[in-house]
Amino acid sequence: MARKAVAQELSRERILTEARDLFATFGYRALTMRSIAKAMGYSHGALYYHFSEKAELFYALIKDDFSLLMQRQREMIVREHGFSVNLLQKLMMEFVWFGLSNPNHYEMMFMLNEPELAHYSRTEQAQCLEMFAIVIRQVIADQPAYENRKFTLPWNLFMSMHGLISYCIQFKQTYEEARRLAEEHIRLICVSLDFDSHEQQRPIVKMVGPNLPITNAI
Repeated sequence: MARKAVAQELSRERILTEARDLFATFGYRALTMRSIAKAMGYSHGALYYHFSEKAELFYALIKDDFSLLMQRQREMIVREHGFSVNLLQKLMMEFVWFGLSNPNHYEMMFMLNEPELAHYSRTEQAQCLEMFAIVIRQVIADQPAYENRKFTLPWNLFMSMHGLISYCIQFKQTYEEARRLAEEHIRLICVSLDFDSHEQQRPIVKMVGPNLPITNAI
């Protein structure tokens, strides 16, 4: 296929669609803007019309992925009408579902270690963790020693989920294959933290800005 030089003929949406498959197949390091354009049958100048560098193109992909994940989480929080252990368990299972149903997306969002990408995705990663942390902090708000746990516990639980997802991705397990294992893993976490004895239902959340929820005044 002859390369095309007119940038307008190549839409941003098509670049993202085809680049995602290329990154998933060959990995981030193996690709350049030139090789991506060549695989699409265009000049690399056509890509630079839309993206200034490979890292920016890659970031556009994972930003869409984070938006999808966080939107699903926000909708789940609103549907539950409040904070509870049940919501926390559902939120953790939702995270597992997303990771194992979209392993290529998840790897690009959370598992790729490239220095040139570090400053691109930190905001989205932090927002994703903060949404998770808000629910946990509300669930444990009345527990003894709450103040000593409100910052460390969300991170520990998040990393526990990340470890489970990473393990399953490594061994190519689907969500359905790992679902019972994940449910038992989450149940044991809640039992070990004595969440059930502190079951509570806190007020509904409201959304502030495009990404983060906050609670009503409590």
